[in-house]
Amino acid sequence: MNELPFWKRKTLNEMNREEWESLCDGCGLCCLNKLEEWDSGDVYFTSVACKLLDGQSCRCSNYEKRRDFVPDCVQLTKAKVQEIAWLPPTCGYRLVNEGRDLYWWHRLVSGDPETVHQAGISARGRTISETEINPDDLEDYIVDWPLTVGDGERAKR
Repeated sequence: MNELPFWKRKTLNEMNREEWESLCDGCGLCCLNKLEEWDSGDVYFTSVACKLLDGQSCRCSNYEKRRDFVPDCVQLTKAKVQEIAWLPPTCGYRLVNEGRDLYWWHRLVSGDPETVHQAGISARGRTISETEINPDDLEDYIVDWPLTVGDGERAKR
């Protein structure tokens, strides 16, 4: 029987914890520090990564206890997916929420967690840890690539 994968037949609300967690493609883009303009609400990505982001794997180095070390870490929930406008355009949670399919490089499609990096979608090799900069200099690290990664992929579809 050729059954559709869970992300094509379930909504985010219907997914169990294991399915939910597997939607993360491991790009690390959500773990980049962002700046928000108070008056406009515009959000800008920086190339400065959370101190817990492992720059090689693009995964949190202490995922289960991350909020103990980073109290303002945004915990992505099923309800928040619709509210968080800064989710990268290639984010699996965002794609499924919008009724779109995952890209070929997503680990659930490719079967390999390295394809997100091989496709150039992740933060691997593009960041500096927040422990290495003065927080007052954060605006010097504003970048647009987290919102443009995958543009070539969208053109292929």
